[in-house]
Amino acid sequence: MANENLSVWTSIPFWRKSAAWVTGFASMLLIWLTFDTLGQISMGTDDDLKAGTIKRVPAPTVINHKITYEMSTKRGHEVPVIGEKEPFFGKEHTVEEAAALLHLGKLTSQTKNCMNCHTLLGNGAYYAPDLTKAWLDPMWSETGPMMAMTGKSTREEAMAEFLMHPSTYPTHARMMPELGITEDEAKGLVAFLKHMSSIDTNGFPRNFGKEEGLTNAH
Repeated sequence: MANENLSVWTSIPFWRKSAAWVTGFASMLLIWLTFDTLGQISMGTDDDLKAGTIKRVPAPTVINHKITYEMSTKRGHEVPVIGEKEPFFGKEHTVEEAAALLHLGKLTSQTKNCMNCHTLLGNGAYYAPDLTKAWLDPMWSETGPMMAMTGKSTREEAMAEFLMHPSTYPTHARMMPELGITEDEAKGLVAFLKHMSSIDTNGFPRNFGKEEGLTNAH
């Protein structure tokens, strides 16, 4: 019995060493994935935009640019495309101004509990439309109904007017309640929505489509 050869599969030292190697490899892989993810989700800078560097989360100053949503044959779904500059509420915002607007918009979305009804970047409720790409909804475009309905000449002004007085402009069977949103808060929310539309979300929400085909993202 003393000279009996035992199978490696029944060797306790073998399994201890294997467990140590697997744990070590998994730990290194997790660390690498963590740093890779942080790099992917970290917000870009204004210099990135000026250099044409594509970031999944662009700088706040992306609100100074035209944003479209176009099909990528390579990736098989739509991706945000940052285009030429365009005025936002009648001006080009500095880095500080854009960051302050986004900060105000994010805080307003939290204090007004937007996610109680809406979905933002996959978080929230489904009682009301998903807002992840709301900026791209053709309802707010020059040919859409909301500019004429609100009497505004730009997309951002129409959206801000609606946010301040939603019951005046019914756009959905489940009407948005009056939340007492101020003009400054409305501008911040619109900036927040425009910036969110520029984030590369790997095609989420699915089947959102090009701007010409959108119908329910308001």
